[in-house]
Amino acid sequence: MQIDKHPPGHSAGEADEISTRLATPADVAAMLACDACWQSHAQRGECVRTAIGKGLCTIALRGGQVAGYVVLQDDFFGHDFVSLVVVSPLHRRRGIGLRLLAAAAACSRARLFTSTNQSNLAARAMIARAGFAPSGQIDNLDEGDPELVFVIWRR
Repeated sequence: MQIDKHPPGHSAGEADEISTRLATPADVAAMLACDACWQSHAQRGECVRTAIGKGLCTIALRGGQVAGYVVLQDDFFGHDFVSLVVVSPLHRRRGIGLRLLAAAAACSRARLFTSTNQSNLAARAMIARAGFAPSGQIDNLDEGDPELVFVIWRR
């Protein structure tokens, strides 16, 4: 699939091809390599491995390389929840996050939820572009920065 928007001076090509598939244990090292936060959040590696084992982790490949991943949880009040969307800094602003959210929505039950901090404007914009609607707010997780919850209904 070709990405619709390209940075100035950038032309579409083979490097722009994005595909998604379920992650496997063999993908973990490449996934964590594209995730700048995993070194300061050691539990993230275990979260990724657990999600892969349950078939709840999808990767995006661009130019044959892991460009990002999405982790689902299947225990959010009886619904699915996107707990993590990671896109490599080298591959941002190319539609990969949207593709990952679409892949998660395709695998989910009737409703899919996600959340982000109120201060995370980039994530909020991506979530809105993916078709999620506001669904509520959780206070007191991060002091002074409420967690905003969003939902999308699977069609």
